[in-house]
Amino acid sequence: MVKIKEIIEVLEKLASPTYQESYDNSGLITGDKNWEVSGIMVSLDCIEAVIDDAIDKKCNMIVAHHPIVFKGLKKLNGKNYVERTIIKAIKNDIAIYAIHTNLDNVYSGVNQKIATQIGLKNTKILAPKKQLLEKLVVFIPKDDTNKVLDALHRVGAGEIGNYSHCSFKVNGTGSFKPNKNANPVIGERGQLEEVNEDRVEIMYPNHLSRQVIGALKAAHPYEEVAYYISQLENENQEVGSGMIGQLEKEMTSQEFLGHLKDSMQLNTIRYTAKNVDSIKTVALCGGAGSFLLASAMAKNADAFVTGDFKYHEFFDGEGKTMIADIGHYESEKFTKELLHSFLTEKFANIATYFTEVNTNPVKYF
Repeated sequence: MVKIKEIIEVLEKLASPTYQESYDNSGLITGDKNWEVSGIMVSLDCIEAVIDDAIDKKCNMIVAHHPIVFKGLKKLNGKNYVERTIIKAIKNDIAIYAIHTNLDNVYSGVNQKIATQIGLKNTKILAPKKQLLEKLVVFIPKDDTNKVLDALHRVGAGEIGNYSHCSFKVNGTGSFKPNKNANPVIGERGQLEEVNEDRVEIMYPNHLSRQVIGALKAAHPYEEVAYYISQLENENQEVGSGMIGQLEKEMTSQEFLGHLKDSMQLNTIRYTAKNVDSIKTVALCGGAGSFLLASAMAKNADAFVTGDFKYHEFFDGEGKTMIADIGHYESEKFTKELLHSFLTEKFANIATYFTEVNTNPVKYF
């Protein structure tokens, strides 16, 4: 039987918890990671009705996008929907796992799913994050370079966008003198030794640092491995907020709004007018994305699709970029499909369901 910790391990390879925002509360909220999984329920939100749905379908794990607990709980007496949901989950041995802003912030996450629905191509992260990369420099005997690089690649080092096995190396001469306590692979104690070595440089996300250094030391032949690590200021093009891409063909504003309504299965759109009636480049952000309007405009987006714009924020498009507010739930609802598809591919032997509960608290008259 598969355990909850195995589900979590796979989900966190899709979206590392290190990529969640500081205010967020992604991760295992209730339950024991060592429980065996009887079934998985996928939902955008986890509320009491979703717990009931999971019980009916004999699912003891709920994977939700939004965490049910954001703030600290000082009491659990059922006075609000958050406490009642947590109490019901605990009483029925149901694990709740949230994968929120970390899934928002990875390239293959929430925003790529929206971009696919809309039909965007040449997609890129709208606002990539900095200081998430490290560079390893290591000196390896030339005959062992490929073996060490293979070990580093296996744990995720050297992946840049659509390319893997990325590294740089230059050949030179390394020197060292082992002392009387050393156990050298090459050379003799007390004698200066010179070795034909490769200087290898390779980048990786900093959350993989422990695995990368572990793989390096396990594969490297030397008793003492000469290496150093640099923190990089570079933007990580695979991690950040929002997304931007191009439509297959240019559209008028009304054509685009019709296309957006159909492709995202919407009832209504709040939008602003555009001075030049042409839409080709589209930026987007699932959920509340008004903080990214300036980034969308800086990259000459003709339209910016998101949710939760406030009244006065609509003025900020200034006719240069159409703002299309489709609603918070509406922008993220296909996240359920993303998670369901991912989990059924990885765990074909586990029953995985969409919740039948519409968790959108906003109704339209």
